[in-house]
Amino acid sequence: MAKQKPDVKIESCGLYTPLEKEGKELPKLVRFTDEIPCELGVEFGTILHIRKGRGMKLTFQIDHPPFLKNGEIDPPFTGEEYVRSNDWKFFLGDTTWEPIEDKAGPWRIRSWLDGELIADRTLTLIR
Repeated sequence: MAKQKPDVKIESCGLYTPLEKEGKELPKLVRFTDEIPCELGVEFGTILHIRKGRGMKLTFQIDHPPFLKNGEIDPPFTGEEYVRSNDWKFFLGDTTWEPIEDKAGPWRIRSWLDGELIADRTLTLIR
């Protein structure tokens, strides 16, 4: 029997309430938008909803404006997670921090499921 193809959608995208670092709750959507205010402590990103994908590998990358970390341009943020259930939601995003000036610009958020591109969204932080 052939494995079912996973059902993937971007459930929401934009500005969110702060993410609880130790909590299991996803942040709540404040406003669906691609333009984010570039202010200190702003939480932004996307929530992916994946059905029928348990055990598959989700890899992600966030390309951000060039800013320095320890005197070097910080590379894109990357990571991976395994889909934990057959009805799974995942928040992928970031929060702005000091110095805020170098965070303005496009933030491209991409996700792959077992190597296949499933989401590609660019949010722009505006000063």
